[in-house]
Amino acid sequence: MTQDIASPQSRRFVLVAAILASSMGFIDGSVISIAIPSIRADLGATLADAQWVSNGYLLFLSALILLGGAAGDRFGLRNVFGLGIAVFVAASIVCALAPTPLVLVVARAVQGIGAAFMVPGSLAIIAKAYPRDERGRAIGIWAAASSLTTIAGPIIGGFVLTALGDWSWRLVFAINLPLGLVALALLWFRVAPDRPETGRKLDVVGAVLATLALMLIAYGLTGDGSESVPPLSHTILWCGAGLVLAAVFIFWERRSPHPMLPLQLFANIGFSGANALTFALYFALGGTMFYLPMTMIGGWGESPATVSLVLLPLGISLTLLSSLSGKWADRYGPGPLIAAGSLLVAAAFALLGLTAPLQAVWSAVLPSIVLLGLGMGLVVSPLSTAVMTSVGDGDTGVASGVNNAVARVAGLVAVALLGAVVATVFERNLGAAAELPIFFGVVTEGLSVEEEGLRLAASDAAFAAVAYITAALSVVSAAVAWLTLERKL
Repeated sequence: MTQDIASPQSRRFVLVAAILASSMGFIDGSVISIAIPSIRADLGATLADAQWVSNGYLLFLSALILLGGAAGDRFGLRNVFGLGIAVFVAASIVCALAPTPLVLVVARAVQGIGAAFMVPGSLAIIAKAYPRDERGRAIGIWAAASSLTTIAGPIIGGFVLTALGDWSWRLVFAINLPLGLVALALLWFRVAPDRPETGRKLDVVGAVLATLALMLIAYGLTGDGSESVPPLSHTILWCGAGLVLAAVFIFWERRSPHPMLPLQLFANIGFSGANALTFALYFALGGTMFYLPMTMIGGWGESPATVSLVLLPLGISLTLLSSLSGKWADRYGPGPLIAAGSLLVAAAFALLGLTAPLQAVWSAVLPSIVLLGLGMGLVVSPLSTAVMTSVGDGDTGVASGVNNAVARVAGLVAVALLGAVVATVFERNLGAAAELPIFFGVVTEGLSVEEEGLRLAASDAAFAAVAYITAALSVVSAAVAWLTLERKL
């Protein structure tokens, strides 16, 4: 028998369902970069295919997440949240069984659509189920469980990939079936539908325009499956078309009676600054964390288990520092904390670039990741504070959604744009081995000692280029934070 969504009997079912749904998203997000080299080896995927495995998901998630949040209000949180879980799980099964890179990319895109309706619903349904005086504790439980899956997911995934071989990347997606089915069973059989807001309108036109604009830009930067950089004419044509559609999207949002992106919020310098630094910093983070595991596994020959352990301090630092940095932001303002954290992130990325030729996982990469974790630990919670305090109480939900979307768009553009940098630098540094079938992020068998040395040097140079670009963008993030956000020093 189902209970009303806000009844004491159903709250615990809502909380467990929200935790399970979030776990699926966090596991996929944190493990996919470690699994990419195995996917490339198992399916014969190119660098561009690997980019699309990430970007197919991010494209639809970032473009539709604001629509997904509004749909929960319009059609009922339980209904939309459950639909998002169902789509995400169904697409995950196709991902797990994908016979070709193309099928995997399409399934990841559908997964992103499901996530766009699932991700906003996780916290929203908890907020609706629990009264204000109990909400903080429930969200704390959700956050703790989310942190645990974010930390444990890559470790378990890395050891599974190492123990079972390249084919086991499929288990990363298959695990979503039992998690999703339990979440759906709790929602449909233990929780009654909530009352929708029938007067709420959805900005479907805006969502379509945003999706097409991002798709064309990503296609222009990435191409359709080659290991090489797309021709300049291809990039200009498709990115130009995407930018035109982006301009149409802004024109539409300015005149739409129910915009999914309220442009008037950007009139506030604090809100604009917070989102500008979010784009710069999450571009840097998303790009580095996509290409670093590929460099270590496919370039240096390290095992996925080793890489997962090296990346572990990032999740631990975020978990331990978030509550502390939130308190410090209340005392000193978010500006100084974010500026300091961004500078630490910049130092971490610069160190990764400088030490790339050493290929020293434990003595160079690990200290850099520790530094990165400290920096991001100082940023994440104060950034949420900066976004929420820059708008009125009635706009906090929309403001948070916009900032979430900006972070994901930044990751999408980073993977696409930096892929061109990686391919170009890698090819130029191959030297005498340029005519051989050698590709970035793929261990090549049968090479001579000299050819293997050239491959490693080219891999190091390609990743160093990424690291230096992302370090510079992190410095930009620090400057924007200092100039635009509140300081109480």
